[in-house]
Amino acid sequence: MLSNKDYRLLIKDISNLDYTGDNIPCRLLVTGDTAFPVLVTPANDVVVAASRYGKGRMVVLGHELYLNVPQLVNFLQNVISWLKPSSEAVIGAQQDLGLLAHTLSFFGHEVEVTSSFKENLGVFCTNGYEDTQASEILSFVREGGGLLIWAEAWHWSESHPELNVFFNFPGNKITSMAGIYFTNKKAISGSFIVHENPPYPFFDDVDFSKDLKQLFKGVSSMDISGDALASELLLHGPLSFPIGITDRQQCFFGAAYFGRGRVVVGTHEGYLDRQELKSFILNAISWLDAGRNGRIGVNKNLPNLLSMLQGAGISCAISNVSSELSVYCCNSYNDDEVDKIQQFVTEGGGLLIAGHAWYWAYSHPDVLSQYPGNKILNKFGISILRSTVNSGIFKVPDPESANNTYYFLRAIHRLLCDMKNKEELKPPITTWLPQLKTDVSNFMKLPANPLNVCLWLEISHCIHGSNVQVSKEHPVKGSSKEALILCIAQEINCFYEEDTGMLDGKPTTVQIDATNPGGDAWRSTGLYLPPNQRATLVFPASAVGKGLQVQVGCHSDNLSSAKELYRAPVVVHRKNVDGEKVVISSIWGGLLYIIVKGKSQLGTVPVTVYGAEPAPTFIKGQTSSSLWMETLRSLAAPWAELITENIILTVPSDAIRSLEDPEAVLCLWDKIMEAVADLAAVPKKLPRPERLVADVQISAGFMHAGYPIMCQLPTAPTLVSVEKIKNGQWGATHELGHNQQRGVWELPPHTTEATCNLWSVYVHETVLGIPRDKAHPDLKPDKREDRIQQYMKNGANLNDWNVWTALETYLQLQEGFGWSPFKRVFAEYQIMTNVSNHNNVKMNLWAEKFSEAVNKNLAPFFKAWGWPIDEETSKKLSTLSAWEENPMKKYTK
Repeated sequence: MLSNKDYRLLIKDISNLDYTGDNIPCRLLVTGDTAFPVLVTPANDVVVAASRYGKGRMVVLGHELYLNVPQLVNFLQNVISWLKPSSEAVIGAQQDLGLLAHTLSFFGHEVEVTSSFKENLGVFCTNGYEDTQASEILSFVREGGGLLIWAEAWHWSESHPELNVFFNFPGNKITSMAGIYFTNKKAISGSFIVHENPPYPFFDDVDFSKDLKQLFKGVSSMDISGDALASELLLHGPLSFPIGITDRQQCFFGAAYFGRGRVVVGTHEGYLDRQELKSFILNAISWLDAGRNGRIGVNKNLPNLLSMLQGAGISCAISNVSSELSVYCCNSYNDDEVDKIQQFVTEGGGLLIAGHAWYWAYSHPDVLSQYPGNKILNKFGISILRSTVNSGIFKVPDPESANNTYYFLRAIHRLLCDMKNKEELKPPITTWLPQLKTDVSNFMKLPANPLNVCLWLEISHCIHGSNVQVSKEHPVKGSSKEALILCIAQEINCFYEEDTGMLDGKPTTVQIDATNPGGDAWRSTGLYLPPNQRATLVFPASAVGKGLQVQVGCHSDNLSSAKELYRAPVVVHRKNVDGEKVVISSIWGGLLYIIVKGKSQLGTVPVTVYGAEPAPTFIKGQTSSSLWMETLRSLAAPWAELITENIILTVPSDAIRSLEDPEAVLCLWDKIMEAVADLAAVPKKLPRPERLVADVQISAGFMHAGYPIMCQLPTAPTLVSVEKIKNGQWGATHELGHNQQRGVWELPPHTTEATCNLWSVYVHETVLGIPRDKAHPDLKPDKREDRIQQYMKNGANLNDWNVWTALETYLQLQEGFGWSPFKRVFAEYQIMTNVSNHNNVKMNLWAEKFSEAVNKNLAPFFKAWGWPIDEETSKKLSTLSAWEENPMKKYTK
């Protein structure tokens, strides 16, 4: 990074800096995306900081007297050399800096002693006690000048206790624009070692109590109940603080100082005009205005907020961001004005912004850096996440005990201190740990900037030596320090992932089918990347930036919320194909895939891979049996794949070591998948093959549906044995059925675990030759009869109509009319549009469509089951002949 180069130039040939003496410097606070600490004391005090601002540069010192001490001359020479825009630039030094001026002249710099800023200077050296020339100095730096500025603000603050040091101290009206603040905190003096990389300058004792009191005037709780689904916030800036926080420590409203301005962020735009939050929103507008009584501009996309503010007597109007405004209000869905908004806040404006990111994340993987709102907000130390918060009514933080409220930087600071001191975790860290795990993981994915890199290194150094072992035999508690280490180990590994230019290992070229009519599809490469090793993939230029991704690992379930872990919570790692070379590694290792975005039409893409090894892979119709027997099944990689047209089985290699005829296994799976497609009335070839992956631990149940379908490890041998498949595959076919369910005819929550079993019954009877009463014990005739009788005895209440009871309704239809009507009805639903999402409407529509498919009036049958068949449907179906064999007749007499 550029800041690393800048830092090394500033500390060139400097091993320590002598800040001894009677002078007490003030602590500096560093924030934003360009500022970085230069000298941090053992007490975590920043006493020297630097930053870029516009085209220019700035160095800030926490006390002026150190400019005239001989022991800092070499360092100050480095500073001046870094600040100079050119070798011949003139340095302006204040009149009381005689030693500095003399020393710089001695070393060949042209120095002009001056009492004020002048236009002809290349570097200006001044104190931070006056702001009469602040505008001219800032313009000078922005256009390429260098500024050396010093002050200590703690004495000033003692003399002005009623004023906010961040806003009102003269020097901060200059330095804050570059992300550096003088504070009212005293730093220690001494002779300090200069680090190769600066430690992260934690500053977690900023007092926001006055801000919170103003924001919460007349407000005791934040009501975000209702249907609006909000995102979560990550507060990662030293001057950010939580406003709205759930009982699970999830933040949904946050605020921050930045430059000379202020920001309030909400995670749903509907909150800005929500009546239950009106008092808070009006307080937020007042806080953002900072006493200026200026104009309020509201983006045209927030007309309801405009009406609410006007109704409260606040002068406001529809507007784009402008320097003439005091406060600007907008949503977070547009990044057209990123630079203007950031400049507006930096120069003193107030920003009220809200919006969620979860919906955007469905089609955009990189939320933290690419989501429009985050392009604006990351600079301010706030990011909107893809994760969501629970609705509810939550108490506001107590302003007097705000330091006990969860806040990411405070929590990670305390955690790192405990880990460095090898102390057991204790409250409040133990109660914060679930949220902290999530926040650390997200923080490690933020775009790089000097401060982020500092903290990444701190976390990395603290975690790097921890060797956490996790397995089924050695589980890790989900609320433990070890779980957090497992959670972020891969992110730390990614931090060191860089292109060294080396292409290690024998190259393997694979042909990737990058035409994909279905959803995002994993294309197998047949390769395995061992743990802690690096692979380099080379793509043709035509494939770059087309939505392709490289993925290591197939165990995609996120176990972050598990109470006990048998593996790391996240073991899959992905990278976008943004260049012709993609370097990827994984601390856990895993099979290597290329993800092809849905609806892609890229044809066949050749990819050359260095650094990966072949894995046991059998592709039906391509791999020879002799190659399998002689070589492939014995390959060392721990995971294997059996691939056929419509399904891919991923199992531990131990499960296939003795498999002699994978062709026969896949032929049987072909028949199963053909039956799945047949009942669903979809083309025989699915848009993308289903995937079934065995894992030591999954996120729900013994198996669960999705892409991929996940199952527990003990299931693996039953998936790759013809004999065991023929004995029954209820679990796998149940999940394959889930993947065929469609919202237009599903009736959640009643049929969620019911209609999927139609596929289980169909496959077992038509492919495996196993009748339904043998396929599952709950389908034995006596159990079925008992369920119907009990359901009818309870009054045919739909609250009891679920799982096996709900399935019975569909089985009776099948036993009365066969499978063909189901196929016809499913086919008809595929071309329907504008189907209501209400169960009552969907039940009437299903009754109508199935009745038409069998040419019988089934309204009495469905009414017997308690379905809310309305008069219009009953009248429509009355023209059809009665179903004389209706099996529910005997229960309704």
